[in-house]
Amino acid sequence: MASEEIDDTLYSRQRYVLGDSAMKRMAQSSVLLHGMGGLGVEIAKNIVLAGIKCLTIQDSSAATVEDLGTQFFIREDDVKNNRNRAEVSSKCLMELNPYVSVKTITEPLNLQTDLSYLKNYQCVILTSCSLLLQLKVDDYCRNQTPPIQFIMSDVFGVFGQVFCDFGDEFEVMDTNGEEPKEVFIAKISKASPGVVTCLDNKVHGFETNDVVTFKEVKGMESLNGTQQTIKVLTPYTFSICDTNTDEYGEYQGGGIASQVKLPKIIKFECLEEQLQAPSLLFPDFSKFQAPSVTHLGFLTLHSFMQKLNRRPEVWCPEDGDLFLSLAKDLNKEIESVDEKLLQYLCYTNQGCLAPICATIGGFVAQEALKALTGKFTPLIQWLYLDATELIPEQQSTDQFKKKGDRYDSLRICVGDDKIEQLANTRLFMVGCGAIGCEMLKNYALMGISRGQRGQITITDNDLIEKSNLNRQFLFRPKHIRMPKSITAALSILEINPELKIEAQQHKVCPQTEESVYNDGFFEQQDVIVNALDNVEARRYMDGRCVINQKPLLESGTMGTKGHVQVIVPHLTESYSSQRDPPDEDYPYCTVKSFPATIEHCIQWARDKFEQAFVQKPQLYNKFWSTNGDINNILERLKREEMLEGSVKVSKSAASRPTTWSDCIRLARLKFEKYFNHKAKQLIHSFPLDTTLSDGSPFWQSPKRPPAPIEFNPNNDLHMLYIQSCSRLYADISHVTWTPQDLDYDCIRNILVNIPVPEFIPSDKKIETDESASKESNTTTYGGDEEQETIQRFLNILQNTSKIPVSVIVSNQSPVEFEKDDDNNSHIDFIATSANLRAEMYSIENADRLKIKRIAGRIVPAIATTTAAVSGLVSIELIKILDKSRPIEHFKNCFLNLGLPLMLLSEPGPTERTVIREGLSYTMWDRWEVTGNKDFTLQQFLDYFKTTYGLEPSMVVHGVKMVFVPIMPGHMKRKPHTMLKLLKPAASIKYMDLVLSFANESGNDEDEDIAGPPVRYYFGL
Repeated sequence: MASEEIDDTLYSRQRYVLGDSAMKRMAQSSVLLHGMGGLGVEIAKNIVLAGIKCLTIQDSSAATVEDLGTQFFIREDDVKNNRNRAEVSSKCLMELNPYVSVKTITEPLNLQTDLSYLKNYQCVILTSCSLLLQLKVDDYCRNQTPPIQFIMSDVFGVFGQVFCDFGDEFEVMDTNGEEPKEVFIAKISKASPGVVTCLDNKVHGFETNDVVTFKEVKGMESLNGTQQTIKVLTPYTFSICDTNTDEYGEYQGGGIASQVKLPKIIKFECLEEQLQAPSLLFPDFSKFQAPSVTHLGFLTLHSFMQKLNRRPEVWCPEDGDLFLSLAKDLNKEIESVDEKLLQYLCYTNQGCLAPICATIGGFVAQEALKALTGKFTPLIQWLYLDATELIPEQQSTDQFKKKGDRYDSLRICVGDDKIEQLANTRLFMVGCGAIGCEMLKNYALMGISRGQRGQITITDNDLIEKSNLNRQFLFRPKHIRMPKSITAALSILEINPELKIEAQQHKVCPQTEESVYNDGFFEQQDVIVNALDNVEARRYMDGRCVINQKPLLESGTMGTKGHVQVIVPHLTESYSSQRDPPDEDYPYCTVKSFPATIEHCIQWARDKFEQAFVQKPQLYNKFWSTNGDINNILERLKREEMLEGSVKVSKSAASRPTTWSDCIRLARLKFEKYFNHKAKQLIHSFPLDTTLSDGSPFWQSPKRPPAPIEFNPNNDLHMLYIQSCSRLYADISHVTWTPQDLDYDCIRNILVNIPVPEFIPSDKKIETDESASKESNTTTYGGDEEQETIQRFLNILQNTSKIPVSVIVSNQSPVEFEKDDDNNSHIDFIATSANLRAEMYSIENADRLKIKRIAGRIVPAIATTTAAVSGLVSIELIKILDKSRPIEHFKNCFLNLGLPLMLLSEPGPTERTVIREGLSYTMWDRWEVTGNKDFTLQQFLDYFKTTYGLEPSMVVHGVKMVFVPIMPGHMKRKPHTMLKLLKPAASIKYMDLVLSFANESGNDEDEDIAGPPVRYYFGL
């Protein structure tokens, strides 16, 4: 960024990951990146999107045809005109982020180069450099004051490498980026050491040697404000210091233990030392030796190039033998070397797998951000990643020979047959957001679906927003409010014009299941790719793939975390086989009356927004449209008819604002009600000395007694609540206002003349049962309320407020919550409401960014993770097209670039359900029955008796019960035709049925047996 100012809209998702302080440090940082090949451009793209001050890219090479297969900013015209790779890339990089200065250096970096210019940068990243040059630059960077952070990375063939050296004393400000944990305390023992027990046996989530601080502890007050290094005893207890001294009194109750994040110093070794004894990250424990052997292979490759002044030839056995000989001379540590792995590195080194570039590029860019900000734990110190499973087992050297086209880099890695298979693939991708953009880029580089049979179909019903530009790199400011799918398709055709792609804007859901994305559509596809951001849509797509027996590639990100899941028919489990733990649901009474955390307050504020500005206006409109004019309503009420919503609507109608002053009055009365009278009512109902049946205090942790807030027109928080609330009331009631009306001084002038009622206590019951639901606490009205409702409608009819009835009964405009528009007062209302409520209950306030994230359920996002995940998905895409691959070739992945952590593992196998000995099925199986126009239900039932020896006990289609013997009249259906019973539309050729079968084990308690889905073909 050109200044320290942060564009909140552009960087909104990233700020949740990095935080303001890290963003500001980035905005003052400069990075040098050497090498603008496939890996270099990935790193550059991610760093520019992140928003540093300046990126300088250095490359003396001209664009080549091979670059077109990995370098997505280079075009054929650049190759024809012999343009420099750095100069071509800089123009495209500048378009990605207007806040980042992008500079170029076209002079070569070599052993004779004066390195003094590196002093201008806080981080130096090398790609495509000799080992001797890497050693020279690393040594120079380490010896500067302060040291320059050094990163080295390369991709050779199907192998990727990363090395980090951040000096002898690198300070990490936040090791994992997680929110500090906080737990309520049930007990603290007076012992040596003291043992802390969590309230209600809640899991604390701490680790041994974590530091916590205490507050609100009663009795043992000396603990409050102190920092304690803990030892975890159980998930619910941990020990602290010696509390068995005179300094500490007996624990009486209350208390909160909060995690304290302290800086951590990490020592790095230089490259020269690490070459001999590398500290390795192990991404795949099924290939535990691979990182060590690959490290040896990279050293061997550099030795080969240094001795012969060239790289090994493509799939050349003679060079392979020489390579192994050099490796044996260099090897001093590894007892059993995987020679095949070394040969693959030798044979493919002149290639470059674009998906590996994407994954390594995302990883390296995140390491660079760590180097600049101290946020997250850096790599200690090497990462090696390979995709050797992609190399064909039956190898013919002719398969890998260069043809002089854009696919040579890929051809060297996977062979020509695979190139053709990719070209003729039919692929359906759902979603064109962050992951979708990265995936499309990978498709273009690999030439997917460019062949005669090939076809990429993409769909996304969203439009491009400014906040998307930070991580959805195919989009530019000029594309805002344009369809994502269409724009993305046009953008990747610029990368590779040969692709065949169709962009659609349909939502994939039950509503489009028959008209657009029917079974016939799925049957035409070779593979489905999810690029979605919500669980519901993922589960739906998973179900469609299972029923149509199509492979699915599933992935997602959240901040620095990401996952990849490979789903292969008849081989692996599906996405729905595992379920994430449900989001924590707060008890109704806690949110309504007894909040203990800021999250409770945010939930309350979000609920108030929904009730006041969405639900009530919707009810208001529905009431008038359903019940007719006001005279009719009064007559019916007087006859004691129940009219749904009449009480709430009468109140809303009687107080409906028609002027800006009316809106301010409503807001001021709401302030008094929520933040003053509610507190007084709670203390009236439960005085501070209230006790429970066992004699313990009612107001004990986590319950906090509220204190009423006195409105102060000079308090900015109070005034922002009035302003935002007034504006929302005006918006739903069509009251006009001007920007000047929002001025605090104008609002204060109106507030002076607004009478505020005194608090009058009531005997209304306040729910304290945590198991009670909101529905069970729905207010019922009667008696006085009914009469008051009638009177309010009479007042409206008699025009006592001097407002025309036609105005009062006109429709309101419910708002649609929009978290990303900071000018609509939505987040202002929720943030002020949440913090005022927190203040009332002596809960620490939260910043607006945190409240916005929680209230808007925003998923934090950053370009680095998205790029890394897309690369891993694309590797699996190449594999999944081979239907005979064993399950161990596929790799699911969980990664957290912040730690950093990358775990590759074999997918879970599909579970098999045994019906009886010799008869079983998996979730992928489907039994099929083909009938004709005369095929009866009896024949259908007999088919299963004859074929499987099973007696159907139930036949169901969707929610329709076709045959259930215990249901009256169902036995008489047996002679009826299936056509008559199922009543298919003329275009329907089959229906999917659910059957269960009688359990003939003789045990009356045994339930019926569930079978696989049954597809019945009508045979017409």
